[in-house]
Amino acid sequence: MVDLDLDLVDSYDYHLPEESIAQSPVEPRDSSRLMVIRRSDGSVCHRIFRDLVDFLRPGDLLVMNDTRVMRARLLGRKESGGSVEVFLLSPLDESRSAWTGMVRPGRKVRPGTVVRFSEDPGHLAVIQERLPDGLRLVHFPGESGWEIARTLGEVPLPPYIENRQVDGERYQTVYSDPSKELSVASPTAGLHFTRELLSELESRGVGRTFVTLNVGLGTFRPVKAQRASDHVMHLETCLVSADSARMIREVKARGNRVVAVGTTVVRTLESYAINPLEGEPFETDLFIRPGFRFRVVDAMITNFHLPRSTLLMLVAAFGGYDTVMGAYREAVARGYRFFSFGDAMLLI
Repeated sequence: MVDLDLDLVDSYDYHLPEESIAQSPVEPRDSSRLMVIRRSDGSVCHRIFRDLVDFLRPGDLLVMNDTRVMRARLLGRKESGGSVEVFLLSPLDESRSAWTGMVRPGRKVRPGTVVRFSEDPGHLAVIQERLPDGLRLVHFPGESGWEIARTLGEVPLPPYIENRQVDGERYQTVYSDPSKELSVASPTAGLHFTRELLSELESRGVGRTFVTLNVGLGTFRPVKAQRASDHVMHLETCLVSADSARMIREVKARGNRVVAVGTTVVRTLESYAINPLEGEPFETDLFIRPGFRFRVVDAMITNFHLPRSTLLMLVAAFGGYDTVMGAYREAVARGYRFFSFGDAMLLI
């Protein structure tokens, strides 16, 4: 076997036919396919997601991201009548009246432009100065941006999903917390869970707790550098409560497994291991790639990710590069569905 340079982004490329990209979710949620990989020997088996109960043990702890996708996409008009799309990203103050966002068409919207989203006088924004990375400062002098988004906004779907008729609620996990509606993308590994499956796992002695990572736009940002070590990882805000931290410590002390539901949970838990802040938000730019030493996560549930992406690098770090890339080739050959509405992988 030829030794690969795992710092080269090209090492994480693979052929993905367009028809492999899932354009709509399956129903019920837990009828998606599940590829199970045993890291000890690289063996692979193929099941249905609801069969997860056969692979988790009493005493294991599922850790889930309870964030909720915000209705971040707002459509409005300038006072001249021209259409404007405002995509909210991050609030800049506690009142949520100032935000960073993307504005389209960006070049035609000058600082000071007023955009109205309805006939209600409070439903307006003032587009202010340009920020780095093509972003804009957006001020809401009437109702807060968060309230306007909850009333009038649309849930943003990933750019590779052409089917725009998908129910926005299907892009939310069944356990998402309405008070944590600050993500611009879903933690998609959790989309496979139904309430019935969660109840079945609980009845079998599998625990459950939550952390929060607000998924930012950076999750879609391609890696443009040729070497992973030259890539600048995006910042995201995390929260690990004192109760969740205690449950994780107890599970580890007993020798049971911490099962991370999704890459966002992996980043949160491994960031927490490096900088153990409990009960208060913290930011992470942790970039997990082969060579990383995992301190908390013992098993992972995840979807199938884009070629050359930081998420694929994270999975390769956890499951082993050769094992994971081989599994991806097998998934393509077997017709697995990829990306947000696609199938799942369990690495144990």
